[in-house]
Amino acid sequence: MSAPDADPADPTALHDLAQAPPLVFAGEVDQLRDRLAAVARGEALLLQAGDRAGAPAGLSAASIRGTLRTLLQMSAVLTYAASVPVVKVGRIAGHYPAPRTGDPGLPVRTYRAAASTLNLVRAFTTGGEADLGRVHAWNREFVAASPAGQRYEAVARRIDKVLAFMKACGTDPAGLRSVEFYAAHDVLRLDYASALTRTDSRTGAPYATSGHLVRIGDGDRPPGEDHLGFAARIANPVAVRLGPATTVDEVLGYVDRLDPDREPGRLTFALRLGADRIRDLLPDLVEKVTASGARPVWATDPETSSGGRASRFDDVLDEVRGFFEVHRSLGSHPGGIHTELTGDDVTRDRERSLDLAFRVAEFARGPGP
Repeated sequence: MSAPDADPADPTALHDLAQAPPLVFAGEVDQLRDRLAAVARGEALLLQAGDRAGAPAGLSAASIRGTLRTLLQMSAVLTYAASVPVVKVGRIAGHYPAPRTGDPGLPVRTYRAAASTLNLVRAFTTGGEADLGRVHAWNREFVAASPAGQRYEAVARRIDKVLAFMKACGTDPAGLRSVEFYAAHDVLRLDYASALTRTDSRTGAPYATSGHLVRIGDGDRPPGEDHLGFAARIANPVAVRLGPATTVDEVLGYVDRLDPDREPGRLTFALRLGADRIRDLLPDLVEKVTASGARPVWATDPETSSGGRASRFDDVLDEVRGFFEVHRSLGSHPGGIHTELTGDDVTRDRERSLDLAFRVAEFARGPGP
Protein backbone atom coordinates (compact mmCIF):
# COMPACT_ATOMS: atom_id res chain seq x y z
CA MET A 1 0.00 0.00 0.00
CA SER A 2 1.00 3.61 -0.35
CA ALA A 3 2.42 5.27 2.73
CA PRO A 4 -0.62 5.55 5.01
CA ASP A 5 -1.91 8.78 6.40
CA ALA A 6 -0.81 8.92 10.03
CA ASP A 7 -3.75 10.56 11.81
CA PRO A 8 -6.52 12.76 10.47
CA ALA A 9 -5.45 16.37 10.08
CA ASP A 10 -7.16 19.07 12.08
CA PRO A 11 -10.71 19.60 10.65
CA THR A 12 -10.38 23.37 10.90
CA ALA A 13 -7.16 23.32 8.88
CA LEU A 14 -8.74 21.12 6.22
CA HIS A 15 -11.73 23.47 6.07
CA ASP A 16 -9.38 26.40 5.57
CA LEU A 17 -7.59 24.54 2.77
CA ALA A 18 -10.91 23.75 1.10
CA GLN A 19 -11.59 27.49 0.93
CA ALA A 20 -8.09 28.47 -0.19
CA PRO A 21 -7.15 29.40 -3.76
CA PRO A 22 -5.80 26.51 -5.84
CA LEU A 23 -2.04 26.07 -6.12
CA VAL A 24 -2.36 25.16 -9.81
CA PHE A 25 -5.16 25.64 -12.28
CA ALA A 26 -7.26 23.24 -14.32
CA GLY A 27 -6.18 24.79 -17.62
CA GLU A 28 -2.54 24.21 -16.73
CA VAL A 29 -3.30 20.59 -15.88
CA ASP A 30 -5.02 20.12 -19.24
CA GLN A 31 -1.99 21.60 -20.97
CA LEU A 32 0.29 19.12 -19.23
CA ARG A 33 -1.94 16.26 -20.33
CA ASP A 34 -1.55 17.46 -23.91
CA ARG A 35 2.24 17.63 -23.49
CA LEU A 36 2.37 14.14 -21.95
CA ALA A 37 0.23 12.84 -24.81
CA ALA A 38 2.99 14.02 -27.14
CA VAL A 39 5.50 12.10 -25.01
CA ALA A 40 3.33 8.98 -25.17
CA ARG A 41 3.19 9.30 -28.98
CA GLY A 42 6.98 9.49 -29.19
CA GLU A 43 7.09 13.20 -30.09
CA ALA A 44 8.77 14.50 -26.91
CA LEU A 45 10.68 13.48 -23.80
CA LEU A 46 9.69 13.88 -20.16
CA LEU A 47 12.23 15.30 -17.72
CA GLN A 48 11.08 15.13 -14.12
CA ALA A 49 13.46 16.32 -11.45
CA GLY A 50 13.43 17.83 -8.01
CA ASP A 51 13.85 17.35 -4.30
CA ARG A 52 14.41 14.04 -2.64
CA ALA A 53 11.56 12.58 -0.68
CA GLY A 54 11.24 14.17 2.71
CA ALA A 55 12.75 17.50 1.67
CA PRO A 56 11.36 20.46 3.59
CA ALA A 57 8.25 22.17 2.32
CA GLY A 58 9.91 25.55 2.05
CA LEU A 59 13.15 26.40 0.26
CA SER A 60 15.10 29.61 -0.21
CA ALA A 61 14.92 31.59 -3.43
CA ALA A 62 18.57 30.75 -4.12
CA SER A 63 17.91 27.03 -3.67
CA ILE A 64 14.87 27.12 -5.96
CA ARG A 65 16.85 29.02 -8.57
CA GLY A 66 19.66 26.48 -8.33
CA THR A 67 17.31 23.55 -8.86
CA LEU A 68 15.67 25.28 -11.81
CA ARG A 69 19.02 26.06 -13.39
CA THR A 70 20.04 22.42 -13.14
CA LEU A 71 16.77 21.31 -14.71
CA LEU A 72 17.08 23.95 -17.46
CA GLN A 73 20.60 22.78 -18.21
CA MET A 74 19.47 19.18 -18.44
CA SER A 75 16.57 20.21 -20.67
CA ALA A 76 18.85 22.23 -22.97
CA VAL A 77 21.17 19.25 -23.36
CA LEU A 78 18.30 16.87 -24.12
CA THR A 79 16.56 19.24 -26.54
CA TYR A 80 19.74 20.05 -28.44
CA ALA A 81 21.34 16.61 -28.48
CA ALA A 82 18.20 14.46 -28.89
CA SER A 83 16.37 16.98 -31.14
CA VAL A 84 13.01 16.62 -29.39
CA PRO A 85 10.92 18.91 -27.18
CA VAL A 86 11.30 18.29 -23.44
CA VAL A 87 8.37 18.43 -21.02
CA LYS A 88 9.68 19.77 -17.71
CA VAL A 89 8.07 18.62 -14.46
CA GLY A 90 9.57 19.56 -11.12
CA ARG A 91 9.18 18.28 -7.59
CA ILE A 92 10.36 21.48 -5.93
CA ALA A 93 9.71 22.23 -2.24
CA GLY A 94 9.37 18.57 -1.44
CA HIS A 95 6.10 16.69 -1.53
CA TYR A 96 3.68 19.59 -1.27
CA PRO A 97 0.76 17.81 0.38
CA ALA A 98 2.56 15.97 3.14
CA PRO A 99 1.81 17.79 6.39
CA ARG A 100 2.15 15.72 9.52
CA THR A 101 -0.21 15.74 12.43
CA GLY A 102 0.60 16.94 15.92
CA ASP A 103 0.52 20.57 14.85
CA PRO A 104 -2.96 21.77 13.81
CA GLY A 105 -1.53 24.72 11.87
CA LEU A 106 0.94 22.66 9.83
CA PRO A 107 -1.33 21.87 6.83
CA VAL A 108 -2.02 25.54 6.25
CA ARG A 109 1.65 26.47 6.63
CA THR A 110 2.57 23.71 4.19
CA TYR A 111 0.08 25.15 1.72
CA ARG A 112 1.52 28.63 2.14
CA ALA A 113 5.08 27.38 1.66
CA ALA A 114 4.02 25.56 -1.51
CA ALA A 115 2.20 28.65 -2.78
CA SER A 116 5.21 30.91 -2.25
CA THR A 117 7.51 28.34 -3.86
CA LEU A 118 5.30 28.03 -6.93
CA ASN A 119 5.09 31.81 -7.12
CA LEU A 120 8.89 31.97 -7.27
CA VAL A 121 9.03 29.18 -9.84
CA ARG A 122 6.59 31.04 -12.08
CA ALA A 123 8.60 34.25 -11.68
CA PHE A 124 11.86 32.51 -12.59
CA THR A 125 10.45 30.59 -15.55
CA THR A 126 8.63 33.57 -17.11
CA GLY A 127 10.64 36.55 -15.88
CA GLY A 128 13.93 36.04 -17.71
CA GLU A 129 15.76 33.39 -15.70
CA ALA A 130 14.72 30.70 -18.21
CA ASP A 131 15.63 32.77 -21.29
CA LEU A 132 17.59 30.47 -23.59
CA GLY A 133 20.03 33.32 -24.09
CA ARG A 134 21.20 32.66 -20.53
CA VAL A 135 22.50 29.15 -21.24
CA HIS A 136 25.99 30.16 -20.06
CA ALA A 137 24.72 31.88 -16.91
CA TRP A 138 23.11 28.64 -15.74
CA ASN A 139 26.57 27.06 -15.63
CA ARG A 140 28.66 29.66 -13.83
CA GLU A 141 28.13 28.88 -10.20
CA PHE A 142 28.57 25.18 -9.71
CA VAL A 143 29.82 23.00 -12.54
CA ALA A 144 31.70 25.25 -14.96
CA ALA A 145 35.04 23.63 -14.06
CA SER A 146 33.81 20.03 -14.02
CA PRO A 147 34.00 17.67 -17.03
CA ALA A 148 30.21 17.70 -17.36
CA GLY A 149 30.17 21.48 -17.06
CA GLN A 150 32.82 21.86 -19.75
CA ARG A 151 30.86 19.58 -22.03
CA TYR A 152 27.76 21.65 -21.33
CA GLU A 153 29.64 24.85 -22.21
CA ALA A 154 30.40 23.38 -25.63
CA VAL A 155 26.66 22.77 -26.15
CA ALA A 156 25.90 26.28 -24.89
CA ARG A 157 28.27 27.78 -27.46
CA ARG A 158 26.51 25.89 -30.24
CA ILE A 159 23.13 27.09 -28.95
CA ASP A 160 24.48 30.65 -28.96
CA LYS A 161 25.40 30.27 -32.62
CA VAL A 162 21.94 28.97 -33.48
CA LEU A 163 20.30 31.86 -31.62
CA ALA A 164 22.55 34.38 -33.37
CA PHE A 165 21.63 32.86 -36.74
CA MET A 166 17.92 33.03 -35.91
CA LYS A 167 18.25 36.65 -34.82
CA ALA A 168 20.12 37.54 -38.02
CA CYS A 169 17.26 35.98 -39.97
CA GLY A 170 14.78 38.18 -38.11
CA THR A 171 13.40 35.33 -36.00
CA ASP A 172 13.07 35.76 -32.24
CA PRO A 173 10.39 33.36 -30.93
CA ALA A 174 8.88 34.33 -27.59
CA GLY A 175 9.10 30.69 -26.57
CA LEU A 176 12.87 31.02 -26.24
CA ARG A 177 12.51 33.49 -23.37
CA SER A 178 10.38 31.42 -21.01
CA VAL A 179 9.54 27.77 -20.39
CA GLU A 180 6.54 25.72 -19.44
CA PHE A 181 7.15 24.20 -16.04
CA TYR A 182 4.81 21.88 -14.18
CA ALA A 183 4.68 20.74 -10.56
CA ALA A 184 4.36 17.15 -9.36
CA HIS A 185 3.98 15.56 -5.95
CA ASP A 186 3.43 12.20 -4.33
CA VAL A 187 0.04 11.79 -2.69
CA LEU A 188 1.14 11.16 0.87
CA ARG A 189 -1.84 12.73 2.63
CA LEU A 190 -5.21 12.06 1.05
CA ASP A 191 -6.99 14.42 3.42
CA TYR A 192 -4.74 17.28 2.34
CA ALA A 193 -4.92 16.45 -1.38
CA SER A 194 -8.70 16.01 -1.18
CA ALA A 195 -9.10 19.37 0.56
CA LEU A 196 -7.30 21.00 -2.37
CA THR A 197 -9.42 19.27 -5.01
CA ARG A 198 -11.66 21.64 -6.97
CA THR A 199 -14.47 21.16 -9.50
CA ASP A 200 -13.65 22.88 -12.78
CA SER A 201 -16.36 25.32 -13.84
CA ARG A 202 -15.76 24.55 -17.53
CA THR A 203 -16.22 20.80 -17.44
CA GLY A 204 -17.53 19.87 -14.01
CA ALA A 205 -14.55 17.53 -13.58
CA PRO A 206 -12.58 17.40 -10.30
CA TYR A 207 -8.93 18.49 -10.39
CA ALA A 208 -6.31 18.08 -7.68
CA THR A 209 -5.04 21.64 -7.53
CA SER A 210 -2.14 20.73 -5.22
CA GLY A 211 -0.04 19.90 -8.30
CA HIS A 212 -0.30 19.38 -12.03
CA LEU A 213 0.74 15.72 -11.89
CA VAL A 214 0.16 13.41 -8.94
CA ARG A 215 2.10 10.24 -8.15
CA ILE A 216 0.89 7.21 -6.25
CA GLY A 217 2.70 4.10 -5.03
CA ASP A 218 6.29 3.94 -3.92
CA GLY A 219 7.58 1.16 -6.15
CA ASP A 220 8.02 -1.27 -3.27
CA ARG A 221 4.34 -1.35 -2.32
CA PRO A 222 1.32 -0.96 -4.62
CA PRO A 223 -0.96 2.02 -4.08
CA GLY A 224 -3.80 1.38 -1.68
CA GLU A 225 -7.45 1.38 -2.65
CA ASP A 226 -8.04 4.89 -1.28
CA HIS A 227 -5.15 6.31 -3.31
CA LEU A 228 -6.31 4.52 -6.45
CA GLY A 229 -9.85 5.78 -5.93
CA PHE A 230 -8.62 9.34 -5.53
CA ALA A 231 -6.40 9.13 -8.63
CA ALA A 232 -9.23 7.62 -10.67
CA ARG A 233 -11.59 10.48 -9.82
CA ILE A 234 -9.37 13.43 -10.69
CA ALA A 235 -8.67 14.77 -14.18
CA ASN A 236 -4.94 15.26 -13.54
CA PRO A 237 -2.38 13.07 -15.24
CA VAL A 238 -1.36 10.32 -12.82
CA ALA A 239 2.01 8.62 -12.39
CA VAL A 240 2.26 5.20 -10.75
CA ARG A 241 5.63 4.08 -9.46
CA LEU A 242 6.46 0.47 -10.26
CA GLY A 243 9.10 -1.65 -8.56
CA PRO A 244 10.62 -5.04 -9.35
CA ALA A 245 7.91 -6.86 -7.38
CA THR A 246 5.09 -5.28 -9.40
CA THR A 247 3.26 -7.88 -11.47
CA VAL A 248 1.91 -7.53 -15.00
CA ASP A 249 -1.62 -8.15 -13.70
CA GLU A 250 -1.25 -5.31 -11.22
CA VAL A 251 -0.10 -2.95 -13.95
CA LEU A 252 -2.98 -3.95 -16.23
CA GLY A 253 -5.30 -3.30 -13.28
CA TYR A 254 -3.89 0.23 -12.97
CA VAL A 255 -4.52 0.77 -16.67
CA ASP A 256 -8.15 -0.33 -16.41
CA ARG A 257 -8.75 1.67 -13.26
CA LEU A 258 -6.90 4.88 -14.07
CA ASP A 259 -7.05 5.02 -17.87
CA PRO A 260 -10.26 3.29 -18.96
CA ASP A 261 -10.54 5.47 -22.09
CA ARG A 262 -6.93 4.68 -23.13
CA GLU A 263 -6.05 8.35 -23.39
CA PRO A 264 -2.40 9.13 -24.21
CA GLY A 265 -0.96 11.41 -21.53
CA ARG A 266 -3.32 10.35 -18.77
CA LEU A 267 -1.08 7.69 -17.23
CA THR A 268 2.67 7.57 -16.59
CA PHE A 269 4.53 4.54 -15.30
CA ALA A 270 7.64 5.55 -13.30
CA LEU A 271 9.94 2.54 -13.25
CA ARG A 272 12.40 1.70 -10.51
CA LEU A 273 13.22 -1.86 -11.55
CA GLY A 274 16.97 -1.90 -10.84
CA ALA A 275 19.90 -2.22 -13.21
CA ASP A 276 20.02 -5.97 -12.70
CA ARG A 277 16.31 -6.56 -13.42
CA ILE A 278 15.10 -3.98 -15.92
CA ARG A 279 16.10 -5.91 -19.06
CA ASP A 280 14.24 -8.98 -17.79
CA LEU A 281 11.12 -7.32 -16.36
CA LEU A 282 10.37 -4.41 -18.65
CA PRO A 283 9.71 -6.22 -21.98
CA ASP A 284 6.71 -8.15 -20.67
CA LEU A 285 5.28 -5.04 -19.02
CA VAL A 286 5.54 -2.97 -22.19
CA GLU A 287 4.19 -5.72 -24.45
CA LYS A 288 1.17 -6.51 -22.27
CA VAL A 289 0.27 -2.87 -21.62
CA THR A 290 0.60 -2.06 -25.33
CA ALA A 291 -1.64 -5.02 -26.17
CA SER A 292 -4.28 -3.59 -23.80
CA GLY A 293 -4.56 -0.52 -26.03
CA ALA A 294 -3.04 1.84 -23.48
CA ARG A 295 -0.44 4.43 -24.47
CA PRO A 296 1.17 5.48 -21.19
CA VAL A 297 4.35 7.46 -20.73
CA TRP A 298 7.14 5.08 -19.76
CA ALA A 299 9.70 6.84 -17.56
CA THR A 300 12.72 5.47 -15.77
CA ASP A 301 13.00 6.53 -12.14
CA PRO A 302 16.32 5.11 -10.86
CA GLU A 303 17.57 5.72 -7.34
CA THR A 304 20.01 8.52 -8.15
CA SER A 305 21.39 9.29 -4.69
CA SER A 306 24.86 7.87 -4.13
CA GLY A 307 24.02 6.11 -0.88
CA GLY A 308 27.70 6.20 0.04
CA ARG A 309 28.69 3.78 -2.74
CA ALA A 310 31.06 4.96 -5.45
CA SER A 311 29.59 2.50 -7.96
CA ARG A 312 26.03 3.72 -7.48
CA PHE A 313 26.06 6.16 -10.40
CA ASP A 314 27.26 3.36 -12.68
CA ASP A 315 24.23 1.37 -11.57
CA VAL A 316 21.97 4.32 -12.40
CA LEU A 317 23.49 4.66 -15.86
CA ASP A 318 23.11 0.95 -16.51
CA GLU A 319 19.47 1.03 -15.46
CA VAL A 320 18.80 3.99 -17.75
CA ARG A 321 20.71 2.31 -20.59
CA GLY A 322 18.66 -0.86 -20.11
CA PHE A 323 15.45 1.18 -20.18
CA PHE A 324 16.33 2.62 -23.60
CA GLU A 325 17.63 -0.70 -24.93
CA VAL A 326 14.38 -2.51 -24.12
CA HIS A 327 12.20 0.13 -25.75
CA ARG A 328 14.40 0.23 -28.82
CA SER A 329 14.18 -3.55 -29.18
CA LEU A 330 10.38 -3.44 -28.91
CA GLY A 331 9.87 -0.39 -31.13
CA SER A 332 8.18 1.47 -28.24
CA HIS A 333 8.99 4.95 -26.97
CA PRO A 334 11.20 5.50 -23.90
CA GLY A 335 9.28 8.49 -22.60
CA GLY A 336 11.66 10.05 -20.15
CA ILE A 337 13.51 10.11 -16.88
CA HIS A 338 13.04 11.20 -13.30
CA THR A 339 16.07 12.24 -11.29
CA GLU A 340 16.40 13.40 -7.71
CA LEU A 341 18.45 16.52 -7.14
CA THR A 342 18.71 19.41 -4.73
CA GLY A 343 18.99 23.16 -5.15
CA ASP A 344 21.51 23.29 -2.33
CA ASP A 345 25.25 23.46 -3.02
CA VAL A 346 25.70 19.72 -3.49
CA THR A 347 28.13 19.83 -6.38
CA ARG A 348 28.44 16.10 -7.01
CA ASP A 349 24.68 15.60 -7.28
CA ARG A 350 24.33 18.44 -9.74
CA GLU A 351 27.30 17.39 -11.83
CA ARG A 352 25.86 13.89 -12.00
CA SER A 353 22.47 15.27 -13.07
CA LEU A 354 24.13 17.07 -15.96
CA ASP A 355 26.22 14.03 -16.85
CA LEU A 356 23.04 11.96 -16.75
CA ALA A 357 21.38 14.32 -19.24
CA PHE A 358 24.23 13.79 -21.71
CA ARG A 359 23.99 10.03 -21.30
CA VAL A 360 20.20 10.06 -21.75
CA ALA A 361 20.62 12.12 -24.93
CA GLU A 362 23.10 9.52 -26.22
CA PHE A 363 20.76 6.65 -25.34
CA ALA A 364 17.81 8.46 -26.95
CA ARG A 365 19.71 8.96 -30.20
CA GLY A 366 20.61 5.29 -30.33
CA PRO A 367 23.65 3.70 -31.96
CA GLY A 368 25.20 5.61 -34.81
CA PRO A 369 25.47 4.35 -38.38
